[in-house]
Amino acid sequence: MNVRDAGVRDAGVRDAGIRITVLAVPGCPNVPVVRERIAAAREGHAVAVEFVEVSDEATATRWHMTGSPTLLLDGVDPFAVPGAGPSLSCRLYRHTDGTTDGAPSEADLRRVLAASGPAGTTSKQR
Repeated sequence: MNVRDAGVRDAGVRDAGIRITVLAVPGCPNVPVVRERIAAAREGHAVAVEFVEVSDEATATRWHMTGSPTLLLDGVDPFAVPGAGPSLSCRLYRHTDGTTDGAPSEADLRRVLAASGPAGTTSKQR
């Protein structure tokens, strides 16, 4: 397992109350898309983001990764599909408009961030 900082983390929110962990296989083509959408959706939220490279089934099982990329919000997959097992395959996300692609939409990311805490909140403010 290899942990990489994708440059999305702000030094000022290192101890943010909200943590997004992105689990992805090496070379996942959807990582740039999810990185871009997280950066846009997190505006106004104190969010720490880390990217974890997962290259084997045992690690996917340990992290509860159900396809690449899997997003964990404070350790929980807010987009989990009931019954989905650990997987290193590409993951598809269904959007509210019925379309699918390889990353949650910016709107869906904003929705789950809003449900996690007020905008601009840091752990020191909570």
